[in-house]
Amino acid sequence: MDKLEAMKRVAILGSTGSIGKQTLDVIRQHPDRLQVAALAARTNAQKLLEQASQFDAPHLALYDQDSAERAGVPGGINALIDLVTSPDVDVVVVCVAGVIGLEPTLAAIEAGKDIALASKEVLVAAGEIVMPMIRKHGVRLTPIDSEHSAVFQCLQGYRSDQVKRVILTASGGPFRGKTQADVANITVEQALDHPTWRMGGKITIDSATLMNKGLETIEAKWLFDLDVNQVDVVVHPQSIVHSFVELADGSTLAQLGWPDMRLPIQLALLHPERVPNDLKPWSPLDSPILTFEPVDTETFRCLDLARECSRIGGTMPCAMNAANEEAANAFLRGGVRLLQIPNIVEQIMRAHQPSPPTLESILQTDRWARAKSNEIMGPVS
Repeated sequence: MDKLEAMKRVAILGSTGSIGKQTLDVIRQHPDRLQVAALAARTNAQKLLEQASQFDAPHLALYDQDSAERAGVPGGINALIDLVTSPDVDVVVVCVAGVIGLEPTLAAIEAGKDIALASKEVLVAAGEIVMPMIRKHGVRLTPIDSEHSAVFQCLQGYRSDQVKRVILTASGGPFRGKTQADVANITVEQALDHPTWRMGGKITIDSATLMNKGLETIEAKWLFDLDVNQVDVVVHPQSIVHSFVELADGSTLAQLGWPDMRLPIQLALLHPERVPNDLKPWSPLDSPILTFEPVDTETFRCLDLARECSRIGGTMPCAMNAANEEAANAFLRGGVRLLQIPNIVEQIMRAHQPSPPTLESILQTDRWARAKSNEIMGPVS
């Protein structure tokens, strides 16, 4: 294939965050295959403009209107939608935090753009409407999460009815092996000290509470056309095995690699190509001993709450996700304790009356759950 034909023009929603910056690292490594077409962020105008200058990005946007006005770039949700639907864009990397990525993702799908998805909220809150749109418009959705990327790789050539179960791996976070009493009064700094991954604040807190695995369980259901009961989680502290797939005949497949998000990002952008890079390859002779443990769902209740939401369906996962995001961010600000997060989520679940998911009902539920969560938590001093 000619280089010009092979070039993919990439839009990044959330370019100033951890995944966004690593996506730019991947693009920098492959200038003959990948080109930055558009960059968007929530508020970080200075970093966005620096990135635009470095990569000669022709299209920019900021979600926050005030930040956009100060930077002299388009602002608001409509600016994000215009950016991802531009004819200059081939693939959209969605790595912006929260449900603000949902409407641009849906618009990009309708415009025929392929999606490289890192934002869990898109499928957690709206998988029931996103996946039918993916099939209707014939676009490709490739996961960026290391766990879902691993499952995606293991399932190449297999049908969903050949899959017995998927086993997502969890590092266990910074409090693996701790009891509720042990983590009752931990600090924000302790919770952000993840043993294997370096991520943004909110997702690191989700890892500490194991809500991250709850959200990934719901994601896996939609990505791979599974029942939520077919998605299990095991704790794997070394973060080398990124997930397992057990097939109907008893065979189990796995994908292994050092914990580095640039590998799944590269795969999502260049699949089905496998392109050399400067990442360290994993070797069985240069590896720690690999161990696996069951999840402590008594101490870390969020995984079971997410499973329950998925079984209920409708707008319940959206309400759960919004409540968790508000509670996790409140913890980061010092407003609640870590173990209050699942309690707040559970209160929102009990208060919510789920309805069939539409874009309108999802956005309404998201607003309600956030307001209700903050009402429950009260003002943060």
